[in-house]
Parts: sequence; structure tokens; C-alpha cells
Amino acid sequence: MADRAQLIQFLQTGGRITQPQAEEIAQEFTAKTIGKNEFLLRAGQVSDDYVFLDQGFLRAFAYDIDGQDITTGFYGPGQVALEVASFFQRTPSLEYLQALNECQGWRISFTQLNELFHSRNDFRDFGRSVLVRGFAALKNRMLATITEPAAVRYEQLLRSQPALFQHTPLKYVASYLGITDTSLSRIRKGGGKR
Repeated sequence: MADRAQLIQFLQTGGRITQPQAEEIAQEFTAKTIGKNEFLLRAGQVSDDYVFLDQGFLRAFAYDIDGQDITTGFYGPGQVALEVASFFQRTPSLEYLQALNECQGWRISFTQLNELFHSRNDFRDFGRSVLVRGFAALKNRMLATITEPAAVRYEQLLRSQPALFQHTPLKYVASYLGITDTSLSRIRKGGGKR
């Protein structure tokens, strides 16, 4: 897995980094493989992995006060997988990140990432834009949970990440949407309320 093409393309999103700059930055990342069901991060650990995924899907989850496993996010090809609060604040994670299938991508550590942020204005601006997009997506998801019916949230997830449904058990999708497996089954059959 020596081809960094997807990573280089990702680094150029937003137009802040040129192709030669992206190629140079990409050399700071090392190849990372995560086997099916392996953990990239467990609760209680401090995250030190900023991973750009080329292949595979990861699931983020936490346990609620009743001990139920609740899916908090999915990461797939072309996305950065990390637990933001733990990674940037250097605090123990409350979440788990687990591979749903074999994942391949490119990793950089907290220390290496910060060295790049401090030494390269182009990368610092890029990093800021990635965090802003991530924060906006989280805010939109939170608002959708309040303002949109589950059927609409399901359809939006299906449109935005269709490949996710080929690799993810539906119980994780239901958990992510904040509904029961039965409700998701009804929505999928066309009986969900809009």
C-alpha cells in the first residue's frame, strides 16, 4: 500500500495546498492497516492516531449509562478517522473506534501533526478547514436529530454514504439514528413516518 494518491487528493481539497505541497506533506504519513474487528482506539486511551482512510469502514461507539452500545459515528474511504476531543485535548477517550472490515489508510501521530501545523502555514489552514467542516457536520447531525424524523435522517445517510450499508450491520445504523432495529426495519420497508 505505497500509493498515497487519495491522501494527496484529500490534502488538496479546499484549494489551500498545491499538488507538490500535498505530495511533500503526504510523505509524513505512514501506512496503517486495521484488521476487521480490531480497535483503533479504546475508551480510556488517549488518541494518538490521525488516520486518513483509503479503504474500509470504522465505527465509533460508546456505552450509555445502561451499558448499551451506542454508535456515535462512521468513518469510510476519503475520511479522517479520529476521536477529536481525546486527540487534540490529550484526554482519555470515552469512545471506541473499531474496524467493521479490514481498513487501510495513512497515519500521523499527534506530535507529527502538530509539527506540521507549526512549520507549514498551508497545512495549518487546511487542518483548520477540516475541523470546521467536521464541527459543522456534527452540529447539523445534532439538529437533524431534533428537527427531522428518523426516516428523513435514514434517507440522508443512505444518500451521503451508500457504501456504508454494504459493510455495516443494520443494528449499528439504527443505533446511530437513535432508533430501534424494528423502527429501522419499518422505515426500510417504506412504513416510516416522514
